Amino acid sequence: MDRILIRGGKRLEGRLPISGAKNAALTLLPCALLTEDALTLANLPRLADVDSFGHLLNQLGVSTMVEGSRPEDFGRVMQLRAGSLTSTVAPYDIVRKMRASILVLGPLVARAGEATVSLPGGCAIGNRPIDLHLKALEAMGAEIELTAGYVKATAPGGRLPGGRFVFPVVSVGATENALMAAALARGTTVLENAAREPEIVDLCHCLVAMGAVIDGIGTETLTIEGRERLHGATYRVMPDRIEAGSYACAAAITGGSLELAGARADEMRATLAALREAGVRIEERKDGVLVEAGDRLGPLTLSTAPYPGFATDMQAQFMAMLTKADGASVLTETIFENRYMHVPELARMGADIQVRGRSAVVRGVDRLIGAPVMATDLRASMSLVLAGLAAEGETVVQRVYHLDRGYERLEEKLSAVGADIERASDG
Repeated sequence: MDRILIRGGKRLEGRLPISGAKNAALTLLPCALLTEDALTLANLPRLADVDSFGHLLNQLGVSTMVEGSRPEDFGRVMQLRAGSLTSTVAPYDIVRKMRASILVLGPLVARAGEATVSLPGGCAIGNRPIDLHLKALEAMGAEIELTAGYVKATAPGGRLPGGRFVFPVVSVGATENALMAAALARGTTVLENAAREPEIVDLCHCLVAMGAVIDGIGTETLTIEGRERLHGATYRVMPDRIEAGSYACAAAITGGSLELAGARADEMRATLAALREAGVRIEERKDGVLVEAGDRLGPLTLSTAPYPGFATDMQAQFMAMLTKADGASVLTETIFENRYMHVPELARMGADIQVRGRSAVVRGVDRLIGAPVMATDLRASMSLVLAGLAAEGETVVQRVYHLDRGYERLEEKLSAVGADIERASDG
């Protein structure tokens, strides 16, 4: 099994390219199910989750072809074509590995009139039910049945009529599933209290490029006029705002300076505002964001919230950064109830963190010490890498497969800007 070795204490400096967004890519891939034409996605990140989703689509009858991409390049161009669906069943052996697999449910039932999808897996960061996905589809006319660990959805008459649904709480995944299903409905669908994340906007723009009619993009009320069919398109995946924020924290915790090439400041306002408050210098540029550590890191009080609030996917990285702040910080997690599993591992490296219910008090320490640590989920694993970059001695991060799900060639990118980091394998 692979592991990452980090010898800390190196100041990071230079230009670091930001890859296509994992969370956007996993939403755009199932759009291929909505048309018999080819959907070509550019800037698709090379990630384990993207590969797993591709395998799932292959099982449903989608052909995938990588176009003109060299192995050494970041990102790739992929053409997907679902000329005819060979299956409407998403099996457990693939879906269990990745929660985003549930996003084939809406497109399948919209196009084929039926879908059978295993209940999803993914990171172990607490209870993330799919009830809102199902209720939204029911509001659009789907009949839902749960049996033997699978969700079966059918559209009476072979096509969803559309409808109105008010999300009782904001749900990114449920909004995405409902959007894709609504694009092929017979009538108009209205989604209220919809998620507004940049990845939702990216999905809307891709669907529009395929012929969908969507009003209210970027707002909490989306109106989708269903179409008889969608056509193919070529679309570029947005840059990864979470990856950019993670590397911004790397610059801050190492006292460094990084130019995050391709990052979009307008999509990561809450992250940049928090960094500025901590004393990090931010310069927004036309083609990216420059992040420079200040003389000292100041403490923060942060609470995660749906977009445009502070992202739950940045909580672990900020916690690692704040272990080196001058003072006590308070982080409150409001989205998931079990997202502090990185705390014991950071404590092994000398961090002073106390968890009190949904809040964590982080008291800055003079130094972190390298240690063997175990990653528990995607963002937690990145927090351990950040701590290792600033720690004295060697840090060994186990369970690297978590990182490979969401960070494209992490060790290559960090090595290029001065980190002493390498991947090792037992076999």
